[in-house]
Amino acid sequence: MQNRHPDQDVVVIGGGFYGAVIAVYLARQRGLKRVVLVEREPQLMTRASYNNQARVHNGFHYPRSFTTAYRSRVNLPRFVRDWPEAVKTDLTKLYAIARRNSKCTARQFERFCRNIGAEIQVADPGLHALFDPRLIEEVFLVEEYAFDSTKLAAWAERELSESGVQIRYQTRVTAISRSTDAALNVTVQRRDGILEQLSSRYVFNCSYSGLNQLTGDFPGVSTGLKQEITEMALMQMPPALDDLGVTVMDGPFFSMMPFPARGLHTLSHVRYTPHLHWNDQQGLDPYQKLSQYDRVSRVDRMIRDVGRYIPAMLDARYVESLFEIKTVLVKNESDDGRPILFEKHAELPGCYSVLGGKIDNVYDVLEKLDSEEFPTSQPGNSQEQ
Repeated sequence: MQNRHPDQDVVVIGGGFYGAVIAVYLARQRGLKRVVLVEREPQLMTRASYNNQARVHNGFHYPRSFTTAYRSRVNLPRFVRDWPEAVKTDLTKLYAIARRNSKCTARQFERFCRNIGAEIQVADPGLHALFDPRLIEEVFLVEEYAFDSTKLAAWAERELSESGVQIRYQTRVTAISRSTDAALNVTVQRRDGILEQLSSRYVFNCSYSGLNQLTGDFPGVSTGLKQEITEMALMQMPPALDDLGVTVMDGPFFSMMPFPARGLHTLSHVRYTPHLHWNDQQGLDPYQKLSQYDRVSRVDRMIRDVGRYIPAMLDARYVESLFEIKTVLVKNESDDGRPILFEKHAELPGCYSVLGGKIDNVYDVLEKLDSEEFPTSQPGNSQEQ
């Protein structure tokens, strides 16, 4: 193994949305000149940043987690301001409350929305007519958007290039170890299998489901993680449901949202979207588990159940399914909260692990980073390029 690379200021592990935003932030806002982004895929944002419901949340999804809901309300306008070209705002978004087995009533949902400062209104009769009134108590018109992950990826490529961030594609970080000179040694494996070492002052582990799959002196995150293999069905909607987003809650819980990257809709269902789950642990690679999983779609069951509530859904055409690993904090399973995970590893000074539950949470990470100190120079080490 040869250490042929010059020392780095920062190595960011993972080329998803969070990794890209953090790398740009450290280079632009914090003045760190030598930033390397390591991504195991041949392109940015092709895994969890793409294989999801593409929703920019506005809080409505989380009636049992005030903090998550409120942070979404704060972050949505910022996200629209910062990435306007990637946000689809020309859609009609509905939240419908089920009559039976819902964990909140229509009145409770209205009160929750007032508490977080989210405007809603009762949908007009034409939109009500899409639902079976025997199963739906009330339908609300809300403001919520979708994002195009391919446009976010294009933004990331452009910004990373202009910020001087080096991207190493098809490269996987395997270990992080202490160094005698107070730096961190990052072992990377190239596509051809050759191992190399990068020496860096800081490391940001933004590998999402792979957070705990590093060896060396990396201790793993202290917060318990749950891994799920999930199925997101891509659908061609009938005219009655085109440019419409619907979430039915909050016991019978399913959503269909525009998926701008493909001009289709996603369909997810609380019962059928999760296929398999386990508690995360080192040595149990979730990506390997996904690659070996027999991806038998459950879309027929999704459509059959959703069609009871929204009859027009029975005319939708199934295109394909996106299977991916979803990672959540074990402690938030009961309330559906989606806080960020931001850990500084005391055993490895300069090493951080970051996990976001949804895309607008990125501002919570940036606020954490604002309070961290990242000196832009150190004795005897010029920062000039």
